[in-house]
Amino acid sequence: MEITFEQLPKAVTQLHDKLDNIERLLLSKSNDPQPEPDQLLTIKQAAEILALTVPTVYGLVHRAEIPVCKRGKRLYFPKKELMEWILAGRKKTLSEIEIEANTYLNNQSRRRSK
Repeated sequence: MEITFEQLPKAVTQLHDKLDNIERLLLSKSNDPQPEPDQLLTIKQAAEILALTVPTVYGLVHRAEIPVCKRGKRLYFPKKELMEWILAGRKKTLSEIEIEANTYLNNQSRRRSK
């Protein structure tokens, strides 16, 4: 594509706009939070996060109630899995239970009517 002298100002403006768009995209990408790699915690760190004592954490490990990795005699706790384990114990609110109950009852009445 050949640009004449008369078309030069318009071409420079278009080029400038494209560079602005590229810069904006690059800046937005750098501001996006990067997923952090899963961090392995020691038993002391896990106990601290869980607000439990180290012996209590050992008890949870012994009963296989908590996600853990074992390498030799060392225990490691993936932080992401530990947080998921904590959230799995979340109790539902009364409104959530009521919505589930109504949904279940509606589905049961539909099945009976068929």
